[in-house]
Amino acid sequence: MTEIGEPHGTSAPAADGGERLRLCLLGPVQAWCGERELELGPPQQRALLTALALRARRIVSVDELLDALWEEPPARAAAIVRTYVSRLRRVLEPDRVHPTVLVSSGSGYVLRLPADGTDAEVFENRVAAAGRARALGDTAGALGLLREACGLWHGEPLAGLPGPLAQAHRARLVERRLNAVQAWLETELEAGRHAEVIGELTIWVSQYPLLEPMRELLMLALYRSGRQAEALGVYADARRTLLEQLGVDPGPRLRELHLGVLSGDPKLAAPAAAPAPAFEPGGGPTGSAPLAPAQLPADIADWTGRDGLCAALCADLAPGGPAMPVVGVSGLGGVGKSALAVHVAHAVGGQYPDGQLYVNLQGAGAFPADPGEVLAGFLGALGVADAAIPQGTAERAAMFRSRVAGLRVLIVLDDARDSRQVGPLLPGSRSCAVLVTGRAWLSGMAMTRQVALEPLTPDESVRLLTAIAGERRVTAEPAAARRVAAACGFLPLAVRTAASRLAARPAWQLSHMADRLASERRRLAELEAGELAVAASFRLSYDQLDAETARAFRLLSLADGPGVSSAAAAVLLGLPEPEAERLAESLTDLGLLSCPYPGRYQYHDLLRLFARELVREVDGDAAGRAAVERLLRHYLVTVAGLYRVVRPGYPFPDLVAAEADAPALTGSAFGGPAEGLRWARQEIAAVLAVAEQATRDPDGPLAVVADLTLVLIQLIDLGMAVPELCDLAGRVAEATAAAGLPKSEARARYTLMWAQREFQRTLQARSEAARVVALARRTGQATLLPGALIVLALTGLPHCTDEEVTARCDEAVALSAELGDPSLQAFVEGMAALVDLAVDRPESARRRAERSLTAFTELGDFVGQVHMLYARATALHGMGRFEAACEDYRECLGALRALGARDRMPGVLVGLAESCRAAGRPAQALEAAEQALAIARKLGLEHRRANALAAVGRALLDLGEQDRGRACLA
Repeated sequence: MTEIGEPHGTSAPAADGGERLRLCLLGPVQAWCGERELELGPPQQRALLTALALRARRIVSVDELLDALWEEPPARAAAIVRTYVSRLRRVLEPDRVHPTVLVSSGSGYVLRLPADGTDAEVFENRVAAAGRARALGDTAGALGLLREACGLWHGEPLAGLPGPLAQAHRARLVERRLNAVQAWLETELEAGRHAEVIGELTIWVSQYPLLEPMRELLMLALYRSGRQAEALGVYADARRTLLEQLGVDPGPRLRELHLGVLSGDPKLAAPAAAPAPAFEPGGGPTGSAPLAPAQLPADIADWTGRDGLCAALCADLAPGGPAMPVVGVSGLGGVGKSALAVHVAHAVGGQYPDGQLYVNLQGAGAFPADPGEVLAGFLGALGVADAAIPQGTAERAAMFRSRVAGLRVLIVLDDARDSRQVGPLLPGSRSCAVLVTGRAWLSGMAMTRQVALEPLTPDESVRLLTAIAGERRVTAEPAAARRVAAACGFLPLAVRTAASRLAARPAWQLSHMADRLASERRRLAELEAGELAVAASFRLSYDQLDAETARAFRLLSLADGPGVSSAAAAVLLGLPEPEAERLAESLTDLGLLSCPYPGRYQYHDLLRLFARELVREVDGDAAGRAAVERLLRHYLVTVAGLYRVVRPGYPFPDLVAAEADAPALTGSAFGGPAEGLRWARQEIAAVLAVAEQATRDPDGPLAVVADLTLVLIQLIDLGMAVPELCDLAGRVAEATAAAGLPKSEARARYTLMWAQREFQRTLQARSEAARVVALARRTGQATLLPGALIVLALTGLPHCTDEEVTARCDEAVALSAELGDPSLQAFVEGMAALVDLAVDRPESARRRAERSLTAFTELGDFVGQVHMLYARATALHGMGRFEAACEDYRECLGALRALGARDRMPGVLVGLAESCRAAGRPAQALEAAEQALAIARKLGLEHRRANALAAVGRALLDLGEQDRGRACLA
């Protein structure tokens, strides 16, 4: 716990900005992260990514993926899909523990891309915007948009991808391209650019000789360019080609144009040339204003019912009222909130010509969208450059309100979690309108209307079934159709799922599907309708499980935190890990768990509550408490094992292991610090959550939690989750004190003492140190005394004299020598070096630091070596040996980078800055201090930011920049 970062009285936060992910589908399928192309793997794996990208931001079930990839799926198709998903996650987000792009949801997956995350979506948005511009008479604007849309193409769409889905979408996309090219070339002619497009039209006619509209445009362009004979030649060639290949004459439009060219019809004359923007291949109009965003997803082609409600919502959202319309739609999952919102938004979108913004807030999932990130996306869509978007959510919200003030913009906030998530996203101008959907009733918000959406009526449900499964089948079996709709509870998502299964199985009769749905035990499995969000529906799903899987469903819900790993699942269930993982995978397949990445499983919040109720009902509180205690003991042994590889030789792991009732306990064995640190980064949040959970149970295993808190003290050395550890230690200290467990209280307060010291809370750290000394002496825990005495010494000034501080320090050193533990001695010796520095004994500090460094090197304690390099550098600075101090600081920085302990770096950089200043190198000092400030800001280290800012100020003053320097020091 040596404190890196306070040699000269200095401290530092910031924001992470990742590179943008984009997918190219309008040619060979490619993915780019910034300017770097990602390796997407074999064609079938690319095809799976494409299937998800074509339905970005929507759940794609495993069954749909199987149908997309294979005509006849092989026996292990579902396992192959999971393998592909796992590989793609590693490609798309190699550094993330928790995937945020390709995530599991219910019985399928969602690819979370922004609305312009694929070139296909950008293409569709540009074409739609061009259509609106043409309708408004803005030929120049439409022309720029269409040029940009057509410039996005780079070959055959989805080139080289196998599977039925790729084949179907390839044909659709080619058709969309032809329509866009036709619209583009028509607009070129409207702009009077007939001569310029003759070459382009000639190429398209040669590629698609049977496409009569292209022939018409080429004839018109030639005629308007004074090349009447060539225009007639195009007609003659068209007539000959059609007769030879199809045996038909040209259509009436082409024949009419032919006659017009022959007769010199004045209606064919060129219009006055309109100014057109300069064209840049693949780009938009140069110097043009930002495009009005048009982010709404496509409307549903088979929209059915709710006519009265749609009309009412459209009226509510109409502009011109005394206040901004805010309309909310709530209801259970699958009831059709999103579909209704998109349908209504399209209906009123024309009344909001300045843009339509849309976002899925993911409120029902494990990772709700951050309002600040949503605002950044909105501002970007409104034309604000990335560099101009402020960092804070409040600042972004203010800029957003300013940006849309007076504009007619419609904002659709889909799947909101609560009013707190929605609040920052609301405009302030009555010229705008907002449509919000969410599962929960959005209380605490002023709304024009809030609707609790109900399921469809029976007739509407049958009409929806008809639209998807086919009128012939429904007409043949009307009674069976009503049975299917009733079995679906008239829930739109359930009806759509049943109808889609029928559409994919033309040999099935409706009565067969109705019979399959008749059993409540099979119904959810048949429909895979996803999150129904009510306990009765969850119980239907739970009742389908066999006893072993049902027990797993119940017990895996007991752990708080961001899900459970497969190892934690094994402990909760008391089973070997492969068996526990098999059960968890089975629950994931049934949609009762999600798998955000391989080996970790999560519950929907309501499902977790439902499962915990079942624990009390079926297993009893004692069984639930025993499972949590098993998990805590597993974490204790694992974290102790981590301590052994991170700080080898230190006594705390052996101290807790000697008292643990654990001959049969097994914890993860780590091959070295790197492996242990990887585990810690993935699992520490879960460990802390379960430990904190146990403090809330009056009958919980507090002694185990206290031991776990003691060995978690290494997080301070690693700079990992220290605020959370501090909170946990405080809770455990209070709980053990109230329970009359002085030995455990001493251990919890020992960790709390060092955490308070880390945050420079001197008085609190000193108070805790005094308590630890008293408790350790009372309970005979001598191992805790040297560290507590050192903290009393470190926090002694200015409350005590130098002599009193030194006496405390000498007592700690002598006691550690008596205990005979080399690691403890090295630690205390190193901390004593900091005490020497505080009382102005730099030479003594240097000798102590070097002795400690030698001991840690012999022990193989890399973390200890890093701390002692820092202590020695600080001592060298105090001795006036500034160049040597700089060398140690730089070596320390390199070691911290290797550890990944970035939160420790600001303090070392500030030390380096001060030594560089003292050595007469203010420019290098400023560079180090600015790095310290940047890291402290990025990591949110407020207790280090002020010291870094002061170091910047001092370096600026040395460089003669008086005004900037004084501003930093103010």
